[in-house]
Amino acid sequence: MLSEYARPGRLVIVANRLPFSASVDNGSIVCAESPGGVASGLRTYLDSPGTPGAETREFLWVGWPGSAVGPAFRPELRALASSQYHSSPVFLSEEEMEKFYQGFCNRTIWPLFHYFSTYASFNDEEWRQYRHVNEVFCEAVLESVQEGDVVWVHDYHLMLLPGLLRERRRDLTVGFFLHIPFPSFEIFRLLPAAWRRELLGGILGADLIGFHTYGYMQYFLQCVLRLLGHENNMGVIALPGRIVKAETFPMGIDFGKFHDAALDPAVRAEAEALGRTLAGVRRILSVDRLDYTKGILNRLRGYELLLEENPGFRAGVVLVMVLVPSRIGVEQYAVIKKQIEELVGRINGKFGTVGWTPVIYQYRNLAFAPLAALYTSSDIALVTPLRDGMNLVAKEYVASRRDRTGVLVISEMAGAAKELGEAVIVNPHSEGDIARGLKEALEMSAEEQQRRNRILQNRLRRYDVTHWANEFIGQLLFQKQAQKRFEMTVLPRSAWKEIFDCYGRALRRVIFLDYDGTLTPIAARPSAARPGRQLLALLERLARDPRTTVALISGRDRETLQKWFGLLPLHLVAEHGVWVRESGEEWKMLKEQGGEWKPAIIPILERYMDRLPGAFVEEKEFSVALHYRGAHPEQGETLAGEMFDHLMSFTANIDLQVIRGKKVIEVRNAGVHKGLAGLHWLSKTRYDFILAAGDDWTDEDLFAVLPESAFSFRVGLASSRARYNLSDSDEVIALLELLAAVGSPDADADSAHNSLPHPAFHL
Repeated sequence: MLSEYARPGRLVIVANRLPFSASVDNGSIVCAESPGGVASGLRTYLDSPGTPGAETREFLWVGWPGSAVGPAFRPELRALASSQYHSSPVFLSEEEMEKFYQGFCNRTIWPLFHYFSTYASFNDEEWRQYRHVNEVFCEAVLESVQEGDVVWVHDYHLMLLPGLLRERRRDLTVGFFLHIPFPSFEIFRLLPAAWRRELLGGILGADLIGFHTYGYMQYFLQCVLRLLGHENNMGVIALPGRIVKAETFPMGIDFGKFHDAALDPAVRAEAEALGRTLAGVRRILSVDRLDYTKGILNRLRGYELLLEENPGFRAGVVLVMVLVPSRIGVEQYAVIKKQIEELVGRINGKFGTVGWTPVIYQYRNLAFAPLAALYTSSDIALVTPLRDGMNLVAKEYVASRRDRTGVLVISEMAGAAKELGEAVIVNPHSEGDIARGLKEALEMSAEEQQRRNRILQNRLRRYDVTHWANEFIGQLLFQKQAQKRFEMTVLPRSAWKEIFDCYGRALRRVIFLDYDGTLTPIAARPSAARPGRQLLALLERLARDPRTTVALISGRDRETLQKWFGLLPLHLVAEHGVWVRESGEEWKMLKEQGGEWKPAIIPILERYMDRLPGAFVEEKEFSVALHYRGAHPEQGETLAGEMFDHLMSFTANIDLQVIRGKKVIEVRNAGVHKGLAGLHWLSKTRYDFILAAGDDWTDEDLFAVLPESAFSFRVGLASSRARYNLSDSDEVIALLELLAAVGSPDADADSAHNSLPHPAFHL
């Protein structure tokens, strides 16, 4: 993918933290590598010789270097970051970081997105600071970014940033990756309404949005649908003026580094020391940051239950528990640390002997060598978070097992579990399930361990961190190309002169217009979409010109069209082409119709209506429709699909057509469509200017019968027979206003265009 869409500029990585932390010691700046799976994974990717173009790759990392560096040292740090780390620091004060990072990020987003809603606080001042810091990052990126750069924004700290960048630079290529779970709608909606809409809008500023698992992606798409009303097609979301893609990219690890760790002399020395200390016992490894999401208390209780129910394992196993300090100063972390240490003491007091300690507990950071030694010398890895975006520890353990022995026991709530199906998977909330998983692991034969790990290692080797990043960047560039293809169908500025000149010269013009979704936004109930005075005045202005024929071709019934537009010099078409009323004449049918089939169809629609609160059935003279715009969006789409299949099967031997429009399914007589209505006028006169606009699949029949010279517009970014796309009904109105201005006496095309500065037409 990446080789096909070669990266044209630098890769600009934007994350909360830089790949190093800076501090001042005795008047000198001291830098140390930042810990964490994301930072180390991205460092591996940037340094990897296996990445296409790695030897010539240019990149820039934008992030916070740590507030320990005061203003006096910032110029020096900026120069150091640029020359040694290809980085651009974002400087923030202690107060800003307190309310942003310790505040909104860790007291609101972190607990809420991990389903610990009772831990979440909703502080307006912290939300304002979160927004402010995202704006600071936006300014920093815009100061650094160059033409052709690819911007890759990471994680929950910067969810507003893609949208802020999009507002300022529509041309930027922006990707966003969320490294923690995205919660279900019922959890996400706990955020105040304004916050949740702004967060979703910020994420949607990206061209490509990445998640670790399919479930997280689906939750995001559900929230976008239910809160913003944007539907998706296989993860592609059509927004006004552009398309966005949500996709799944499970993050990998530096497989080679961990697989070869056992060959490192420092790692071997650490492993030998462990072997001497823990000789004669089988080792269960637990290594995690101190965090309430990791399920450490449940893990300990599961281990305790294993020892209670299986006395034969006593003195023969040991749990090596390493707890890495995290978010020191946060109240919940201090409480859970105390509870963990009390439980460790209880288990050791309950089961321990002079020669055997059931739990070996350490609270400290681990360098690579001692960590890898634990991986290579532990018989079991116990990884049981209550909720985790991915969990790279599980992958690192499997990769480290060169002889392919060892058993991974992993929580089904960890994102990594979706890839590691050959591991022993447990429910982390069940102590009994954890004990069962440990027992299964302890009793598993070496042959079975090797069989499972062979499969796991092959998978992790293929999809390592470099593959993960390459796939994301490649997909991002592919998505940008797809956007450009769609933008080519959005009316370009170069086409305006042709349209205006053609319209101005034409002696016989015809304009075909759909109504709902084209001249006015779709309303929850059809009666709410009554035209306003401005729209009526615009249509009259166009239709009063003796050179112009304006035909309104709608799916609505003729009584409604007559009531709303009957006094205007318009030609009207009702029920998608069943009824036609030429200006000043009576209604007539284009083709003889019958409605004897309706009593058999209406009960089917009503049955689905009863199952779908908010839906309603509309009966017209020669068609019937079920509208479900006011229904629950997901339930509506599910039942609509079911009903569509039902109706297609039911009408297979009847001369009827089932049409699925925007939040509506309609049944009508076959052979009647908007194309037939369009031909009614096209067959009468040779027009030298033809324009048509519509917003759904019923309008495709009209576009299909138009000559190549016609100017046709599909409202919304969708595949269409139309020549161009317009984003919404506002853009259609703007187009018609411009044409009306051009058609007025002594009009000048350029001045008419410039007189209405609508953003859609100033690309």
